Amino acid sequence: MRLALGADHGGFDLKEIIKAHLVKDGTHEILDVGVFDKNSHDYPPIAHQVVKAIISGGFQRGILICGTGIGMSIVANRYKGIRAALCHDHYTAFHARAHNDANILALGGRLLGPGLALEIVDVFLSTEFEGGRHQRRLCQIEDYEQLDKM
Repeated sequence: MRLALGADHGGFDLKEIIKAHLVKDGTHEILDVGVFDKNSHDYPPIAHQVVKAIISGGFQRGILICGTGIGMSIVANRYKGIRAALCHDHYTAFHARAHNDANILALGGRLLGPGLALEIVDVFLSTEFEGGRHQRRLCQIEDYEQLDKM
């Protein structure tokens, strides 16, 4: 799977751990859009780059990490076709994929230990979208014209 990965300074350490884990796995191609040090960096440009990689069709999924994961998920979810899910455990990671077909995983670098974060990443990447009634709901999210009917 082709994955785009990005973090601000609050997620830098966890990004590096996740990247090493995914490279070691050998089944993923990783695009690391930064940051590349612990100096203070704004998170929106990083989120925009990961989103662009996915929207362009070159990458299937992304992982965004900031201090809490909140800022990254807010930026990413501004784009049509992007479903970024802030996950804190296996349950939310599984359902983000199985029910919501999330294509970006957002994590809090200051909230999660490396062991749990890697387990969340593995669940997120290995879980398939179930479709069915969940697809109907995704269509409702993407159908902005229905707002006029409310």
